[in-house]
Amino acid sequence: MEADGAGEALKVIMEFFTLHDHRGLHPPMASSLICVLTVTTPGIDTPPPSVTDGERGGLLAAVSLVPDPRNPRGVRYPLAALLAVAVCAVLAGATSFTAIADWLYDLDKPDQQRLGFDRGVPAGTTVWRLLTRLDDVLVSRVLAGWLRARTPSLAVPRPCRYRTVIAVDGKTLRGARLADGRQVPLLSALDTSTGIVLAQVTVDTKSNEIPSFTPLLDAVENLLGGLAGVLFVADALHTQTGHAEQITRRGAHLLLQAKGNQPTLHAQLKAVPWAQIPVGDRTRDRGHGRKETRTVKAVTLHTPGGIAFPHARQAVRITRTRTVEGKTSRETAYLVTSLPAADAQPADLQKWARSEWLIENQIHHVRDVTFREDLHQARTGTGPAVMATLRNTAIGWHRINGETNIARANRRADRRSNDLITAVTSNYPNTQ
Repeated sequence: MEADGAGEALKVIMEFFTLHDHRGLHPPMASSLICVLTVTTPGIDTPPPSVTDGERGGLLAAVSLVPDPRNPRGVRYPLAALLAVAVCAVLAGATSFTAIADWLYDLDKPDQQRLGFDRGVPAGTTVWRLLTRLDDVLVSRVLAGWLRARTPSLAVPRPCRYRTVIAVDGKTLRGARLADGRQVPLLSALDTSTGIVLAQVTVDTKSNEIPSFTPLLDAVENLLGGLAGVLFVADALHTQTGHAEQITRRGAHLLLQAKGNQPTLHAQLKAVPWAQIPVGDRTRDRGHGRKETRTVKAVTLHTPGGIAFPHARQAVRITRTRTVEGKTSRETAYLVTSLPAADAQPADLQKWARSEWLIENQIHHVRDVTFREDLHQARTGTGPAVMATLRNTAIGWHRINGETNIARANRRADRRSNDLITAVTSNYPNTQ
């Protein structure tokens, strides 16, 4: 019965949050006079015409779709209220389950009531017990859908050449432990244009990230309503033929680096006569005591997948020359992409290749430094993954509000808890 209930709840969530996002489709021809993006958010009742209407955009309405694992008899505090306060508390800088309960306890009674606590507030152990029993993948999906519904940039037309780029990367929660003492590894997918983590799955500690890629891809596809035209970037671990087949079968594209885990592919790319290929793009950066030059060369593969990797349409070489304190170093990366040259120029490829680092710099680093994730010793149930999702949500919320310093945004939210609660319970998209 519980499995059937969870499946039905998931169906409702997908009906509620699926965004028919056509940004990833191939752009119109240059001669076209039309470049239109239609983004709709179907509701449970009457579908609103667009995200700009903001119907059902409040946090309490969103998290009410998460199934409650408790026996209905004797439930004193609604799950939606407990999950909403967890989101708000982490938005205000809470770094643990105890800190979430403390933040709720310190609120004025009217603010507690606005979050759904009409009969007092729960003890910290109640908050901890419930949050560690939730389906972490489902919580991630619901909160990502809520953030997308609140994102101003998704409510307006995109430029014709716009392409959704999703960075995939893993992170181990060093302070958290499973029952057998092993650390908790997670695999996440970041929309690099919005700063929203679209999906997160727990990696089997007996394996590695590779088998978890398909469940992650499924979660992203379910959230977006399709992957047509979406570009996935990831580190060399995910340069796998199986991944390439999975991505292209769904109408998406890839940009992946070849290293030692694909020795034949790496050797083939290295053997391309790069000296005969002109530089397609060059950028120069200066700052923090260093000078850096990046050059990109790309060549079309006449037979798609003709090298040791399926669906490869272009071979790419990116060379980075860096000078720090008079010492110069040089690095060369070889990549493949399933995008043809008409849809991926060298300047695009360079920008997209660099976006792979965004999930490390804008998400994982912030979770470690600002939220002290690796010091949090969560060890029960899905607690570690749920807390990671709450941190992802906080970072995404602040990003879509135009914040670049997440620590400062947390402090401001904590000082203005009344304004924070008003904002997250509003039915309308955020404004920057």
